[in-house]
Amino acid sequence: MITKSAMSFRKNKDWKMILYAKAGQGKTTSIKYLKGKTLVLDLDNSFKVLEGVSDNIQQYRFDNGTPEGREFDRTKPIEDLNTFLSDKDIQNMGKDWDNLVIDNVSSLEKDWFVETGRKSKNGISNEIQDYSRWTNYFARIITTIYMIPDVNILITAWEKKIDNETESGQTFSQYAPDVRDKSLNGFLGLADVVARLVVNPKTGGRGAILEGDNTVYAKNRLDERTVAPIEELFDFDNNKTEKPKTKQEKEGTK
Repeated sequence: MITKSAMSFRKNKDWKMILYAKAGQGKTTSIKYLKGKTLVLDLDNSFKVLEGVSDNIQQYRFDNGTPEGREFDRTKPIEDLNTFLSDKDIQNMGKDWDNLVIDNVSSLEKDWFVETGRKSKNGISNEIQDYSRWTNYFARIITTIYMIPDVNILITAWEKKIDNETESGQTFSQYAPDVRDKSLNGFLGLADVVARLVVNPKTGGRGAILEGDNTVYAKNRLDERTVAPIEELFDFDNNKTEKPKTKQEKEGTK
C-alpha cells in the first residue's frame, strides 16, 4: 500500500475552477488577474478584450500554414477541439505555463449542436441521439482537460436559471453555468471552485460569489472565502486557512 499524508497536499496549486456569469459581465476580462503565464483557448472569439493587457497572456492559435496561425473555428468545433487536446505541447504545458483557460464552454455547446445538426437528415435539426452524444462527449472533454498536469485550469461559461425542488416539495430557481442539465452535475462536481461573477449596479464593481445557496450554485474548497472582489479571486496563496491558536500560543507561552 502506498499512502500520502493529507498535510502534504497544497490546495492552492493545480486548482480547477468554473467561473460563470451573464454575457458581457467580464468573465474574459477577469483572466488578467491570474498569476503567472496563462494560455487561453478562446472558444467564442472574445480574446480581443484582453488586447494589450500582458505578454503573460497568450491565445492558443491553430496551424494554418502562416506564422500567426488562426483562431478557433466555430463552424468546426469538434475538429479544432480534438486538435487542441491531441497537441503534445498542451499535455505537457505545465512545464512552461501556470494557467490554462477554456473560454467558454457554453458557446462550445451551442456550436457543437449546430455542427451536428448540419449532419442530420434535413441538415438543420438535431436528432434525439445527439443529446446523449453531447453528454458523453462533454464529460470526456472536461475529464481530459482536467487531467492536464501541473497547471491551474479555469473554465468559463454563461449562466442560466435551473428549477430545483427541495425534499419538502418547494421549488426554487438557482443560477448555474449554462450547460445542458444532464452534463451539469459531473461538470460542477469535478471543480474545486465554482464562482458566479456579478456586477454591483451602483458601483460597477465586479465580484464573485463563492458559497452557494438555493438561489446560486457556488462552492469553494480551497479556502474559507464566501465572496471575493474579482481582483482577488485567484489569490488562494494569500487566503490560506490558519489553524486556530491555542490559549498558550495566544498568550505567548508554551
